[in-house]
Amino acid sequence: MDLNPPPFSRFSHEGLEIAYFDEGDPSGAAVLLIHGFASSANVNWVFPGWLKTLGDAGYRVIALDNRGHGKSSKPYDPELYHPQQMAGDAVALLGHLGIAEAHVTGYSMGARISAFLALAHPHRVRSLVFGGLGIGMVTGVGDWDPIADALVAPSLEVVTHARGRMFRAFADQTKSDRQALAACISTSRDLLTPEDMARIDVPTLIGVGTNDDIAGSPEELAALMPHARALDIPGRDHMLAVGDRVFKKAVLEFLEEVGRG
Repeated sequence: MDLNPPPFSRFSHEGLEIAYFDEGDPSGAAVLLIHGFASSANVNWVFPGWLKTLGDAGYRVIALDNRGHGKSSKPYDPELYHPQQMAGDAVALLGHLGIAEAHVTGYSMGARISAFLALAHPHRVRSLVFGGLGIGMVTGVGDWDPIADALVAPSLEVVTHARGRMFRAFADQTKSDRQALAACISTSRDLLTPEDMARIDVPTLIGVGTNDDIAGSPEELAALMPHARALDIPGRDHMLAVGDRVFKKAVLEFLEEVGRG
């Protein structure tokens, strides 16, 4: 497999068109990939090499563009972007493909969506990988209102907030619908409680870059969960950890271990 975008298909859920790809070995164990905010299946999973890595290892690799992102529908109503609803899109995709159970990997916002998915549909989740989100899953990841403001600002030049500039530049780079993203960021940050995390009892790997100033501690989140372990991704920040070789190697080893269990 290579790093070129695969063909995408679409299905309808809750009146929205959700774009996805279904690649790799159709007889392999299914891995469902859920991307982060302002990203897409291609940006998070194809270009950094995850599709190739997992496909070459014999997995069936499925990824969707979250609502508001990529090739999927982009509503402007913030009430359509709670993580429970986006988790519903992911479960509906599994149903659409006739997949009873999958290993689920999410990065950043995708990790939060994955946690909500595991809580609502525990029988559909074989294992979890949370990338780019640690204890911030529970405690929050700071003030994101300036990011929403940055997304709808007339230009990047007028944005002074550092994190706002980072996400505005990323949204411009990925040619995203910034109004849809502003709607998404206002409601997609629903927090989980320590009690919620304790209820997630599938094997879980939590990988966070050591230079990530957004995610929060992976060790603190793992300590709340009965079968979770933390992974420090050396020298990587929030944007660069996703494609890191250490992260990929750890995920492959984790999936192999879970598959043997």
